[in-house]
Amino acid sequence: MTTALETTSVGPAAYELMERLFPLCRSLTGDGVRATFDALEEHIPITRTEIPSGTEVFDWIVPDEWNIRDAYILGPDGTRVVDYRRSSLHVVSYSEPVRTTLSLDELRERLHTLPDQPDVVPYRTSYYARTWGFCLSHRQLLQLPPGDYEVVIDSTLEPGNLTYAELEIEGTGDAEVLISTYVCHPSLANDNLSGIAVATMLAKRLLARDDLRNTYRFVFGPGTIGPLSWLHQNRDRLDRIQHGLTLSCIGDAGDLTYKRSGREHAEVDQAMEIVLRDSGAPHRILPWEPWGGDERQFCSPGFDLPVGSLMRTPHGEFAGYHTSADGLERIRPESLAGAVDTALRLVDVLESNRRYRNLSPYGEPQLGRRGLYRSAGGAVETPDDERALLWVLNQSDGESSLLDIARRSGLRYPVIRRAAERLENAGLLAG
Repeated sequence: MTTALETTSVGPAAYELMERLFPLCRSLTGDGVRATFDALEEHIPITRTEIPSGTEVFDWIVPDEWNIRDAYILGPDGTRVVDYRRSSLHVVSYSEPVRTTLSLDELRERLHTLPDQPDVVPYRTSYYARTWGFCLSHRQLLQLPPGDYEVVIDSTLEPGNLTYAELEIEGTGDAEVLISTYVCHPSLANDNLSGIAVATMLAKRLLARDDLRNTYRFVFGPGTIGPLSWLHQNRDRLDRIQHGLTLSCIGDAGDLTYKRSGREHAEVDQAMEIVLRDSGAPHRILPWEPWGGDERQFCSPGFDLPVGSLMRTPHGEFAGYHTSADGLERIRPESLAGAVDTALRLVDVLESNRRYRNLSPYGEPQLGRRGLYRSAGGAVETPDDERALLWVLNQSDGESSLLDIARRSGLRYPVIRRAAERLENAGLLAG
């Protein structure tokens, strides 16, 4: 089973991956997404699927592919006053190509700022409506002098493909655990390079294991249209998914936050609640609501997959959300490592949770002569271990799971699991 010590090297490695990915211009489609997958492929053996533009995926249509080479605004003196090369946030994502000269008054209609946050550049998109625009700080906008401005967006918006990637880590059983994160944001660190980095490092740890009962499927795709495309391509095998988790906004200094799946009390919801409880660290458990990230697609009524969401400070709740203030300085390597550790502990619960039947249900069996009490050779480590033995014996009716017993007893899940293993080895439980 996993210990926190196993993830001590994860934080720096995850942060280094984020530094490499940060400059890439990601969007729903295009070479920025593919370049991101090139970097991930150096860590984990992903496979890619490309869905042609115009493909119908349920009520959506895969859009044309967008790529950009350069974009800028030249001021009246010929200097670049807005420059895509400084930050991909300066261009509205999916801007169609343009080359023109406009007066400042005409140009203002195409400029996006945040007057209440005058020093940051907003993040704007126009995925499904043809238009173009630039983003800049409001303070910079106020400093632009009157005159004519040369505007260039050297982009292409034409039929191509949407690309998503996945990794299957095969277990011995039939059930699958879905881990999903989105890859469509450009130079934004917490939202959602942190999710990409945590998912990648988690996958690397699971690839090193040879004791997995469940199959773990990682999906990296653009928001909304990505998971919908994956669901569309895998409709005939969705019944294998027994648990799921989306990862986003998980690299800042905030406490861990878990949003329940649409089922509210699925096994993954119960497992994450116990993992967070056992950690002893401050955390939040949020109820399900159809607002947020890609869990909306997985938990939509036609699929109703048990997919929860693990975050730190959720989207929209941290200062600088969807702006240039969401930079790498917001990220804490120890937060990334803690997220990977939490996900690994969830894996341990999903791998080991099961229902047992007490084979000696008529009164308490004599545990001392079986070497299970301290009085018979120190077989248990703490008083909680003794209590766990009695709880597991009392609740193992073939219906209650180890998670149920951990929740009802208040004892840590690893203690309950250890008690069940000892009782099974002593011939007192049957799985």
